[in-house]
Amino acid sequence: MRSAPAPPDGADAVRPSGVAALPSARVRRKRAAVLMAGTLSVLVLLASGTAWSLSGWVSGQMNRFDVFGGLLDGDRPAPGPTGALNFLVIGSDGRDQMERGEQDDLGVGHTPGERSDTMMLVHLNNDRDRVTVVGIPRDSWVDIPGHGEDKINAAYAYGGPSLAVQTVESATNVRVDHYVEVDFTGFVDVVDSLGGIEVCLPEAIDDPKAHLVMAAGTHQVDGQQALAFARTRQTARGDLDRIDRQQQVIAALLDKALSSETLTDPAKFSAFLDSALGSVTVDEGLDSGTLNQLGGQLRSIGLDDVTFAQVPVAQVDYWTPRGDVAIRWDEAAAADMFAAIAADRPVDADGGSGGEGGEGGGPAEGADVRPADVRLQIFNGMGTPGLGAQARQGLTDAGFQVPGEAQNWSSRDVPRTLVRYAPGSLAAAELVAEALPGAAMEEDATLGEDVQVVVGADYTGVQAPEASAAPAPTPTASPEQTTTARENVCS
Repeated sequence: MRSAPAPPDGADAVRPSGVAALPSARVRRKRAAVLMAGTLSVLVLLASGTAWSLSGWVSGQMNRFDVFGGLLDGDRPAPGPTGALNFLVIGSDGRDQMERGEQDDLGVGHTPGERSDTMMLVHLNNDRDRVTVVGIPRDSWVDIPGHGEDKINAAYAYGGPSLAVQTVESATNVRVDHYVEVDFTGFVDVVDSLGGIEVCLPEAIDDPKAHLVMAAGTHQVDGQQALAFARTRQTARGDLDRIDRQQQVIAALLDKALSSETLTDPAKFSAFLDSALGSVTVDEGLDSGTLNQLGGQLRSIGLDDVTFAQVPVAQVDYWTPRGDVAIRWDEAAAADMFAAIAADRPVDADGGSGGEGGEGGGPAEGADVRPADVRLQIFNGMGTPGLGAQARQGLTDAGFQVPGEAQNWSSRDVPRTLVRYAPGSLAAAELVAEALPGAAMEEDATLGEDVQVVVGADYTGVQAPEASAAPAPTPTASPEQTTTARENVCS
């Protein structure tokens, strides 16, 4: 039966309870949201002390489905360490019940049927101080139980949520404890309810099908633009770049929700949850008691405690026996990554488990480092208008990653350009210093993986380091790295 507790102050009245089943297509269309809204809903709900106290009402807004009832325990991976939990979050791409004009407005196409548009494995560790979100490429070529090899997103089309769970468990050897499913049209309402979000691009995108024309740089976008940004694959790495952008969108939404009045204003909060959660379908085990318990345990989770990663990939242009292109995983690296998750260990930048040195996504000490491997933060240490932007452009042209705009340093009389770095990032810092003749270097144990450049009075320009002349990697391999939600926020 569908639970129907009273809503919090300021919320709309809850509909009468009824028999629980997969909601009708019409209801799902009206209350639908994209994968990111579902993931955001889970993270915000579990990370917010305000949200968890209302989880009885929240629970009544979700639809439930018996996902695990038909799965035989003996055919599934062994449960992980006590307390650790794994969520499979799926965004389905059904369009059948959308009006033709609505499909055109959102740029989602007209393909009939329903598949899993995107998959993410969300891991909550036993200590409840870390959340790991692993993006699974939709075109991954895997074995689908009972159907043979196919793209992983076909599992949902063949057998719905249960087969999707079974396929992911078979491919990763990680036991799935809970299931969350959404579809994408209501995502527009979720973003708009937060007043839009900020996204940033390293290169321009022109995708007529998604109705997206966006220059490189930082942009404030509304719901419809954010949906196109999250779904387009018109970049060099296709589906892999799309996972990066979706993770950026999740981080931006989470940051906006946690930093705005959304979680403290009862009316705004209930309106947001009605948009974000009304579309979500979950397994029957994710009930009010479970939500209350998890919410109480995770009240202190913040942006720095949410880590994003991708499945390590060996080949993005694998030609399947039927003549289309799919993605092959790097089996050894993927096995290491998922073994770490199954054992409740941190996931490091190379896809394996974190060691004594802690987690981080920067280039490993002693490894060959290229400018494209190094993320920078630029600061104007002189106060001269445009000096920081000039250095940012020069370093970007030299091949370094500079996702954010230049900012002002705490003082305006820095005599010598300074390259600041965390322990373990010496190789990256040396490469940056090579590009800035005369720059001094300074280690700072409080820094993250990004190298900081403070532009001083001696700045004369950027000299591209020799490493930048090395040939770029072929698109048959993807650069695996972990980033936190805070690092995915543009500003």
